[in-house]
Amino acid sequence: MNNLKELTVKAKVTEGGRIVIPTKLRRALGIEIGENVTLSVKNNMLQITTQKEALRRIQALVRKHVPEGISLVDELIKDRREEAANE
Repeated sequence: MNNLKELTVKAKVTEGGRIVIPTKLRRALGIEIGENVTLSVKNNMLQITTQKEALRRIQALVRKHVPEGISLVDELIKDRREEAANE
């Protein structure tokens, strides 16, 4: 996926409220045919976010709060083992 800052394309709203995302834009964003996307409105503008991009943003947010060298998976496994040992 390219890191697009700005790209404008025209699309037409057809019957049933359908909008076709032009090939140029789909390719630039890495949107595959059949892929699920999230539509949201922010500041009166429609935004389309791929699941890959949403996951990347969430991971970046979580990463800010996890100290370097700490594995959340390893911490979870350790906690579960301790809980199981205490039962």
